[in-house]
Amino acid sequence: MSEVVYEIVQHDGGWAYKAEGVFSETYPSHDAALKAAKIVAREQRTPGPTQVIQYEDQKGEWHTETARGIDRPETKIKDS
Repeated sequence: MSEVVYEIVQHDGGWAYKAEGVFSETYPSHDAALKAAKIVAREQRTPGPTQVIQYEDQKGEWHTETARGIDRPETKIKDS
């Protein structure tokens, strides 16, 4: 099972959470960014329906897979 880590960081004059190198929107306070990260982390773990998905890889090739709705990652919040 994969793991997604949401890190609380200062960003763009405020605070944000960052996962896999991507920043969220900027929040005015640390507490607001932490609250948003907790919501997103909880939603990331929530099971959904099984669906057929298509995606393009780094080589420009398209793939079709069945994404099981119960195959959700573990999530963690890093707040230093």
